[in-house]
Amino acid sequence: MSELEKMKKGELFFLGDEVFTKRKQHYKKLCLEYDAIPKSDEEARNNKMKEMLGGYGEHVYIQPPFNFDHGQNIYLGSHVFANYNLTVLDINDVIVGDNVLIGPDVGIYTINHPINAKARNKGLGQAFPVHIGNDVWIGGHSTIVPGVTIGSNVVIAAGAVVTKDIPDNVVAGGVPATVIKPIED
Repeated sequence: MSELEKMKKGELFFLGDEVFTKRKQHYKKLCLEYDAIPKSDEEARNNKMKEMLGGYGEHVYIQPPFNFDHGQNIYLGSHVFANYNLTVLDINDVIVGDNVLIGPDVGIYTINHPINAKARNKGLGQAFPVHIGNDVWIGGHSTIVPGVTIGSNVVIAAGAVVTKDIPDNVVAGGVPATVIKPIED
């Protein structure tokens, strides 16, 4: 099994793998190219997103700078807006629904390192997907860790660290994030 296949299955993989490293270098170049496109040139930005991302819907806007590992593992729905300094470590899939607002300086991470020092020192990593539902607002400076699912109609308070799944129809916040209150229509 290749290191890339191990990544997708949540198994330990070698971070120094040649294929992994080359892909990461290629996508770093695309990040820089995207960030250099004038904000007013929507057509060029959309064309670059087609090249960078695994998939995206209509009316997607990511305010530069935008940082990611691979891009091709990021799937964005329609009407997604991300403010400055979004960082997505997409070694595994990051799936974002429709009508999602992402505040500035948000980090969405699919990769983690082993707790065991021997495994870390061997350059091993482990990756788990992140899912974000529809109608979600993620406040600035929030962190979403590997393997988390955020339900639909959710507000993540600014500065939250989401370490566990968040159900539908709630406001969550804190470190670690917990449900603060339900959202009622």
